[in-house]
Amino acid sequence: MFNKTHHQPITFLLMGIPGLEAAHIWISIPFCLVYVLALVGNSALLLTVKSDSKLHEPMYLFLCMLSVADLMLTSSTLPKILSLFWFKNREIYFEACLTQMYLIHSLTTMESGFILAMAFDRYVAICHPLRHSTILTTTVIAGLGLGIFFRGVVFLSPHPFLLRWLSYCKTNIISHTYCEFMALIKLVCGETRIRRAYSLIVAFLTGGLDFILIICSYVLILFTVFHLPSKAARLKTLSTCGSHVWVILVFYTPAFFSFLTHRFGHRIAPHVHIFIANIYLLIPPMMNPIIYGVKTKRIREGFFKILRIKGV
Repeated sequence: MFNKTHHQPITFLLMGIPGLEAAHIWISIPFCLVYVLALVGNSALLLTVKSDSKLHEPMYLFLCMLSVADLMLTSSTLPKILSLFWFKNREIYFEACLTQMYLIHSLTTMESGFILAMAFDRYVAICHPLRHSTILTTTVIAGLGLGIFFRGVVFLSPHPFLLRWLSYCKTNIISHTYCEFMALIKLVCGETRIRRAYSLIVAFLTGGLDFILIICSYVLILFTVFHLPSKAARLKTLSTCGSHVWVILVFYTPAFFSFLTHRFGHRIAPHVHIFIANIYLLIPPMMNPIIYGVKTKRIREGFFKILRIKGV
């Protein structure tokens, strides 16, 4: 059904993964598992850091901020996706679709910012160890967290308004599992180059610039590490970055694949587009607490300490 004045649909229809509709019920099993693991893992991580005052350090505080963004991101997308797969509940109201799109893009921008803040912490800890506690004070950490939050809110707030008053006279069917900017802009009949350009500029100024700064920080870290006197010292210093490097790879690898397939992969099958987009959205929130839980001894010890207290 359309609003006839502006050709705006009252509802959109999410089609899920094109060509694989018959397998939706089977695809929902790993999706549901990912959602449960993301909820349990990030909640456990937040509880562990909160309960152990020794973990109230910049790296773990930024990690907690990342976990909150992960929880919000998965909770804004997975329930609707699972409803689509299990009950064929394809309808989503126009305003709800714009809200979901805004949350997805703003929260992924925040995630990128928190990963950059963690890279800055590693840079200061390794390149300026004696000044680490004076540079990354509680005030600075809170300021960085708020800055990253407001960047995600402000930079992405035009997106719903860029799409709100357009005419969607082509169709109200979205060939995707959730609402996102590029999927919606394809349904518009009219000129969209300025809106697409704005979206690209925002993507570069947030995720793209964050990635460049992360690379720069690790170049400086490697430069410092390779000037250490012994091999043992170099390995020990690099080991403190292992978890963060894995988080970077898990977040940015599917992000870049999703971006490249959207912009240049016109010959790629639609279901491949959708799978990559879902991996980008779902896998990092599940993997982040697992990576830090497995590779960080202090978080493991804090978690087991909580379990012992609960058991008593």
